[in-house]
Amino acid sequence: MRSPDSPVLIIDGLIKDVGPLASLDGKMLRVVGGLSLVAERGQITALLGANGAGKTTTLECAQGLQRRTGGSISLLGEDPDTAGASLRARVGVMLQDGGLPPSARPIPLLRHIAGMYRNPMSVDLLVERLGIAQFRRTNIRRLSGGQKQRLALAAALVGNPEILFLDEPSAGLDPQSRQIVFELIAELRDSGMGIVLTTHLMDDAQRLADYVYIIDGGHNVAEGTVAELLSSDHSAGEEVTERTLFFDAPAGLDFSTVLGAGLAVSESRAGSYAVTGALTPADLAALTAWWAARDIMPASLRLEARSLEDVFLDISGRDIR
Repeated sequence: MRSPDSPVLIIDGLIKDVGPLASLDGKMLRVVGGLSLVAERGQITALLGANGAGKTTTLECAQGLQRRTGGSISLLGEDPDTAGASLRARVGVMLQDGGLPPSARPIPLLRHIAGMYRNPMSVDLLVERLGIAQFRRTNIRRLSGGQKQRLALAAALVGNPEILFLDEPSAGLDPQSRQIVFELIAELRDSGMGIVLTTHLMDDAQRLADYVYIIDGGHNVAEGTVAELLSSDHSAGEEVTERTLFFDAPAGLDFSTVLGAGLAVSESRAGSYAVTGALTPADLAALTAWWAARDIMPASLRLEARSLEDVFLDISGRDIR
C-alpha cells in the first residue's frame, strides 16, 4: 500500500503504437513516444497539446483503457494493465465523448452508478452542485453538450475516487456551467484528490493547474508550474517577464527610440499600438513622458502579462496541423 503522500500517477517512458490500419504504409504508427509525468495528490496536473498530440491516448493508457507498447505506469501504486476491479473503484474517469447510455435519465443513472461503490458521494449533493435537477426528466440523448458534460463529471465523481481523470472537461460548457465546474474541481483538489486533466484551452489550464506538461508529437516538450512556464523564454532558455502594452492614440507615431532595447512595437491598424517584451517601469515612465511632451492622451490603455497560450505557441509553433 502506497503512502498517502505518494503520487497518484507515475508515467515513465510511455510508448504507444497503433496500426497498421492507422498508417498509410501498413506500418505501426507511434502516437506516444517516451512520455513521462508525475501527478501528485491534492494537485491539478494538466496535459496541454494540440489535437493529435497524444493527450487522450496517454490518459487512456494511464487508466488501463488502452494497453501501452512500452514504458511503465503506476496508478495509485498499481499497474493499470494488470490490476483488478479494486483499482478501478478508486479511479474516476470523465471521457471526452461522455460514454453515457443515451436512453437513461440523469438521476436514476447516477443512483445506479453509486450503488456499485462502497462509499459513494451523495448523489443529491452532486445533482445540486452541478445543476442536474434542471434536466432530470430528459433522456441523455436529448441533453445539450454542456448538460452531458456536467452529468459525465457527476458520474466520474459519484464513486468518490482518489484520482480523477478529466478529458477536455469544459468542452461545450456555457460560462455559468464552466464556473460551477471549475469551482467544484478546485474544491476537490483542496480536499486532497489528485486530478489529471487534458485540454487545448490554455485559459482553463492557466486558471486551474498546479503543474503543467506541454505535449507535442507524443513527447513532453516542457513542464513546470504556470508561474515557471510564464517566466521562461523557451527559445533562449532565459528567465523573462514579458508583457504587452496596448493603447490607442493618433496614427503614425514613432516612439521606438524612446523605449529600451528588445521591445517590439507594432501598429496593427491605424492608431492601435502594441509594445511587447520585458517592459520595465522605466519604459513606462519614458513613454508617458514622451506623450506628455507632445500633449498626447491615449484613448485606451491596457497592460497584459504573457499568457500560457503564448508559451504554448512559442514551444509548439504557430502552424496549423
